[in-house]
Amino acid sequence: MHYDQALGYLKDRELLGIKFGLENINCLASALGHPERIYPSILIAGTNGKGSTAAILESILHAAGYRTGLFTSPHFRCLEERILVDGTTIGRTDLADVVSLVAQVVDVLVRKGELSQELTFFETLTMCAFELFRRQAVDVAVLEVGMGGRLDATNIAPASVSVITPVGLDHEQFLGKTVSSIAAEKAAIVKAQQPVVVGDLVPEALAVVRKEANRGGSPLYVVPEETRCRSEETLDGQTVWVETPERIYDELQLPLSGSFQVDNLALSLRVAEVASRHIPTFVREIGPQAVARGVAGTCWKGRLEMLKGEPSLLLDAAHNEMAAAHLAKYLDEHRVYGRVLLFGVMQDKHADRMLKHLLPHVEYVIATRTSSRRAREPESIAALAKRRGKNSEAIVLPGDALKRACQLAGTRGQVVVAGSIYLLGEIKNLLAGVPASTGVG
Repeated sequence: MHYDQALGYLKDRELLGIKFGLENINCLASALGHPERIYPSILIAGTNGKGSTAAILESILHAAGYRTGLFTSPHFRCLEERILVDGTTIGRTDLADVVSLVAQVVDVLVRKGELSQELTFFETLTMCAFELFRRQAVDVAVLEVGMGGRLDATNIAPASVSVITPVGLDHEQFLGKTVSSIAAEKAAIVKAQQPVVVGDLVPEALAVVRKEANRGGSPLYVVPEETRCRSEETLDGQTVWVETPERIYDELQLPLSGSFQVDNLALSLRVAEVASRHIPTFVREIGPQAVARGVAGTCWKGRLEMLKGEPSLLLDAAHNEMAAAHLAKYLDEHRVYGRVLLFGVMQDKHADRMLKHLLPHVEYVIATRTSSRRAREPESIAALAKRRGKNSEAIVLPGDALKRACQLAGTRGQVVVAGSIYLLGEIKNLLAGVPASTGVG
């Protein structure tokens, strides 16, 4: 396959929708010789913060001298961003080669009747990441769970360390209607006798994780109970001090804004410390200097990302209610007159709950949509904002929506771009003069 053919194949997998279950992904993994078992892995689940935690952790491990693989979702501007080796996106040729291999093996398995149906988009891309990490001979793979945990394709990896970030309501139609039921799905990534490190979980979620850890004899590390943090804002993010049970980290330069990123940093540090003791192949010290380099070198776009201009743009992937609440807190702490919200979400998101948090901090709302077939129509979003008493309008094309938002904000105002990460990616591409994305993913 050429690159465009590989993208076309993956886009066709989207038509299969979301399918939970490990039978098919296990069948494919077996046919490929189980690439996910070749290297140690760290598996990260949660409702919010799992991507940032994965990015910070990978950067620390890479700075310590380990060859790293990083698998995250969704992508920001291009599909290759989901699979990184040593902090660099995989090449188009590499992606096309591994998609071609997976497609051929799937076709053989379906014809033999060993595979009940073709794999979904996420299952296919997960296996591509596993195989690419084997080919690249990574020392460790940091894997972000796509949705839930128990039946997510990433969960076939025999994780040496499991990580659970804050848990809240999201994807209820798939994961359950309560925080406890959602936490149970995420806690199912915990492997027997292997450590689990958790972030700031609400009591009902922590109780579920603790029960799962006890059941499997898995050591549990609750980061908020073990660490102390403080931070100061800088022009490029924040300076952070973290004290863990093992070490004091002074003046770490974190290039990510927001108090929640301090929590993600503390979680990443504890995971690195735990991994260094529980993964036998981790023979290099993850010392203070490596940690400082790794934290400072973290790259995770679209999280309180400020673009200077007249007006300025603030991009944040506030894709659910919990994330919207974090963004609202930041907007309240950093007030700007003349803020305009440029907002677009997927159909399965609670747009009204998200707007409830965001609307008090903006003057006007421009609703738009991405090219994804799963995007919610902007007219319905604008109607929700109007019902909450906020002036709003719907503009379908993101480029036109951005122009209107900038016009309303004026030279001294600010445009807050939030909701779907795909919207952020399309806005960034528009600003860079890049053609619209294919909508894959």
